[in-house]
Amino acid sequence: MACGGFTCSKNALCSLNVVYMLVGLLLIGVAAWAKGFGIVFSIHIIGGVIAVGVFLLLIAIVGLIGALNHHQVILFFYMVILLLVFLFQFGVSCSCLAMNRSQQVALLNATWKMLQNETKVELEKNLNCCGLLNITAEYQHFTCQAQCRNYVCQTCGEKMLQHSAEALKILGGVGLFFSFTEILGVWLAARYRNQKDPRANPSAFL
Repeated sequence: MACGGFTCSKNALCSLNVVYMLVGLLLIGVAAWAKGFGIVFSIHIIGGVIAVGVFLLLIAIVGLIGALNHHQVILFFYMVILLLVFLFQFGVSCSCLAMNRSQQVALLNATWKMLQNETKVELEKNLNCCGLLNITAEYQHFTCQAQCRNYVCQTCGEKMLQHSAEALKILGGVGLFFSFTEILGVWLAARYRNQKDPRANPSAFL
């Protein structure tokens, strides 16, 4: 059968939704890694990335069900929701890639001031660092409780900025690349929805 046929469109749409599921899991995994490292305290956009990943995973499951059953209503809502996911994911991905170091530093300073002392201590212990960006020798040796306090200690801000830059590049690049495939998914779903199932009753076709 030619690639423009019913079976080919069905298989292509199913394969594309499997890819969407993998992309959703990848976005959730990278964002969770960044959150677990402590970057979440400074970059709230990671929450948006996790939301995109979860939503993309759910809509991929819905699209897979619609493609397997050639369900007209499910495929219609799948196209509409996938288009909305594209717009949101495109915006979040561009925000990840556009955020420069000065903006990250500003967010770090703002959120560090809002953290309680207990949270700062736990963060210093977990990351093995002292202070945010500028620390004194007195603070490092007498206030900081990290293991590195008796040696040369790196600031927590530098560590978080280093890993946040890596996370933002991965999230922004992957999200932006696969956001354009969602346009392909909308087109493929619309085409598959209007094709007639050769195994179905012709009079039942809408």
